[in-house]
Amino acid sequence: MYFDVASTAPLHPVARQALTAALDEGWADPARLYRSGRQARMLLDAARETVAAVLGARPDEISFTASGTQAVQLGLLGALAGNRRRGGHLVHSAVEHSSVLHVGERHEAGGGEVSVAPVDRTGRVDPRAFGALLRTDTALAALQSANHEVGTVQPVGEVAELCAAAGVPLLVDAAQSAGRMDVPAGWSLLTASAHKWGGPPGVGVLAVRKGVRYASPLPADEREGGRVPGYVNVPAIVAAAASLRAVRAEAERENARLHALVERIRGRVPQLVPEVEVVGDPVRRLPHLVTFSCLYVDGEVLLTELDRAGFAVSSGSSCTSSTLTPSHVLAAMGVLTEGNVRVSLPYGTAEADVERFLRVLPDVVAGVRAPLGLDLPAPAGDAGPLLVIDALGKRCPLPVIELAKRIGEVPVGGTVAVLADDEAARLDVPAWCGMRGQEYAGEAPAADYGGDRGSAYLVVRRS
Repeated sequence: MYFDVASTAPLHPVARQALTAALDEGWADPARLYRSGRQARMLLDAARETVAAVLGARPDEISFTASGTQAVQLGLLGALAGNRRRGGHLVHSAVEHSSVLHVGERHEAGGGEVSVAPVDRTGRVDPRAFGALLRTDTALAALQSANHEVGTVQPVGEVAELCAAAGVPLLVDAAQSAGRMDVPAGWSLLTASAHKWGGPPGVGVLAVRKGVRYASPLPADEREGGRVPGYVNVPAIVAAAASLRAVRAEAERENARLHALVERIRGRVPQLVPEVEVVGDPVRRLPHLVTFSCLYVDGEVLLTELDRAGFAVSSGSSCTSSTLTPSHVLAAMGVLTEGNVRVSLPYGTAEADVERFLRVLPDVVAGVRAPLGLDLPAPAGDAGPLLVIDALGKRCPLPVIELAKRIGEVPVGGTVAVLADDEAARLDVPAWCGMRGQEYAGEAPAADYGGDRGSAYLVVRRS
């Protein structure tokens, strides 16, 4: 099972069809005036219009790059150059993609200044803290739409308002969210990467709003609005646009389905495996991605054993990195940087595949830990008595009211499973836990707790 679409997604069937057709119809130079060139130009223009419509931009604001990383680099460097009269100060969050960090390092080496906004333990930026870093000489700010390692969705709208009030352009890296979620409002520059949504590799997107000062950091070229030099890959761009439109059309249905599967993983892993922490924001997150860290486990060994068991997953652990440097994202969050597993589900993932993963994982982790001879406690799910509250057929806030009335029936450390088929419970139960100092342990099928429909929302009593 391939559970690593946060790295790259399998080619979408629509992308494959569009690519094959465009190889025959769009192979010519779109800058030429003969028939085959005009045909390629028509395909390129149509692709640009499609991408612009999905991302909420004008077609002439869209340029295609060779990758998402190149889009980020050109966007940052071009906006910094375009705003150099304002100053040389750059602001970004501590959990941005490495492409942002590397540009920041280069900017500092060239005499510029960089301020880094911290994040909380869920990986989320505080908009007020971010806004406090903006100065009169700030040339550019950068904030990702959602984190690539833990899935936390950032408060881009709130930060964008602060940037607009300060007159600072905001670059939003939407690589992980484009196609899955609505593009947040307020951006000045936006970047994305086609292979993250099921398009072919080698296509990135750089959008620059009209009126945003931008000066290409590369020698002049007449293609792609002067922002990206070189010959464009029309067939790949056509396939990228077609797949983006396709996944966006599927997103609402698939997001809900994948969200439920990820909630199952979030809730069940701490029950099945001792000494595990699920990281990232439990509510404001990507629907398809979950990350957890296992104590006393070498990440590379764990990923290798999961691969042998038939599961391709990823990790932010230092030992899976070519640089042997701990994940800057996990380090900024203050969570465990070793034994880290990132599961990101592709469109179409079956419930049975997730259940097989949950069956395999405990034995794999136990096998990796076995040589250590540790006497580990039971998983959290087995730590205390279980109370099942049957709120099926009751509309919110009744399930939460029942939870509030009866959580005292279990001792501290005990678990309450609230069975509900009202979708609002998916938001209300975690929100109640946050307000009352209880631990929301995730979601599981109601059938696991005797229900005939709906979901079980698991709450561990902490006070």
